[in-house]
Amino acid sequence: MSWKQIYDPIGDSIGLSALVALIPILYLLWALAIKRMKGYIAGLTTLIVALLVAVLVYGMPAGMAAMSILQGAVYGLLPIGWIIVASVFLYKLSVKTGQFDIIRDSIVSITEDRRLQALLIAFSFGAFLEGAAGFGAPVAISAALLVGLGFNPLYAAGLCLLANTAPVAFGAIGSPVIAIEGPTGMSAIEVSKVVGRQLPFLSLFVPFYLIVMMAGFKKAFEVIPAILVSGISFAVTQFLVSNYLGPELPDIISALVSIIALTLFLKVWQPKTSFRFKSEMGQAEMAAGNAESIHVIKSDGKKTYTFPQILKAWSPFIVLTIIISVWGIPTIKKALIGQYEGTNTLLQGLNSLGHYLSFHPAVPGLNNLIIDGNGQPITAMFKLELLAAAGTAILISAIISKFILKIDWKSWFSTFIETLNELKFALVTIASVVGFAYVANASGMSITLGMTLAATGSLFPFVSPILGWLGVFLTGSDTSANLLFSSLQKITANQVGMDPILAIAANSSGGVTGKMISPQSIAVACAAVGLGGKESDLLRFTIKHSIILLFIICCITYLQSTVFSWMLP
Repeated sequence: MSWKQIYDPIGDSIGLSALVALIPILYLLWALAIKRMKGYIAGLTTLIVALLVAVLVYGMPAGMAAMSILQGAVYGLLPIGWIIVASVFLYKLSVKTGQFDIIRDSIVSITEDRRLQALLIAFSFGAFLEGAAGFGAPVAISAALLVGLGFNPLYAAGLCLLANTAPVAFGAIGSPVIAIEGPTGMSAIEVSKVVGRQLPFLSLFVPFYLIVMMAGFKKAFEVIPAILVSGISFAVTQFLVSNYLGPELPDIISALVSIIALTLFLKVWQPKTSFRFKSEMGQAEMAAGNAESIHVIKSDGKKTYTFPQILKAWSPFIVLTIIISVWGIPTIKKALIGQYEGTNTLLQGLNSLGHYLSFHPAVPGLNNLIIDGNGQPITAMFKLELLAAAGTAILISAIISKFILKIDWKSWFSTFIETLNELKFALVTIASVVGFAYVANASGMSITLGMTLAATGSLFPFVSPILGWLGVFLTGSDTSANLLFSSLQKITANQVGMDPILAIAANSSGGVTGKMISPQSIAVACAAVGLGGKESDLLRFTIKHSIILLFIICCITYLQSTVFSWMLP
């Protein structure tokens, strides 16, 4: 028996319906930011609240609501949870074998300054991982690296979430922008050009904002040359690639250019003093009574290693980079899910394996039984692509690293079990918050909120990015937010006289600022740095920065729609 979505369940009052649709979101924010519940408790109780709203207010059959939660929970575990497990496992192998000490010292050999380390790892290396894999891998891996260097876990997670804003729209080989073509009929290349004329402003600003958040304005200006090198090299490359090559490679190429440019620059320039956190102060400094939150010390001597030693230490992450990059190549990606149709013998063999390891069963009691506002049935499938999952690519990196690092199988497996045990509550959190996103979408709550924002008329160019921000908060994915709201953006833009490509691009650009407060992202970041149960602290840390960056995107979009329309292609 089918059920049709109702977007105004209160009746003739989309505003009141939106307030009701906000109840699960407001509850989740209250549970995490005010009540400070553990993440998995907040996630599970939010599921109950969302279920009640879906069934009692929106009239969704209870069985369908339960199955949509199950569909979301499964997606939360694969691919998202699988990425986290594999990422943390790879990092722990590096620590267990003592190789991370060499990684830490090799980074220190470039710079001992925590500000510059944050630029290299959180901003540039994180952007590379976002472009190659996405889905939580950038924050998980880069945050773990920062913690290993000596960063406070909460700070490391917060910095990586903030740094991860600029590359999100072109993450996972351009998936968010490419996904727009389906529901809107708009060319991905044309949307890429407009996104590439919005996000570079954010890419210029984020490195400076990141260091100000870490150390304050005065300490940020001490390293302004490095900030400019990092931000300008990334932003200019992001603009050029997105406008002249398309949406697939802006993150990967921009990140590589930024890493190389900053590393070479630091060979000829270093700040006069090296920034460290107060927790790293020596006993002499502590005895002197320095009570500031940070401390500046002179650079010390650096440990030196041979090139083969450094190469071996970095090998897990070099292998990871290569394999994830290969996993992201469109032709190989098709083979990994059993959809390759070419004649290459190697890819045909991979295609056969991918076919047997990819499952797309219909969600029972849900598939094609929900009818949307246009009278079209909504497909509901489990997406179990075991070989194509980014987590599998990371696990293969861990297997290869086992032989390079020369760790025995017993220690390898015990480390994996240890990782699973540490992440068990984080996985429950991830499954529950993604389950909430799915029931919000299936019941129509998300569309209610989107329609309310779309009713702002002439203010819509300013409000348009908020739709993307809301979509990413709900789903944890810029790709999903674009699939959810891009058609609504196009229709509303045409009604109010706004360029529809600008509105669609704003959905993606605004969405990147919602990534750092998405419950899914919060859970991933906490899991990566061993802060399971501390999700409320991280949300309180990031929410104000999310709103500030969203306001910047809103202003850019409004100006491009009115005063600076010449900026658009």
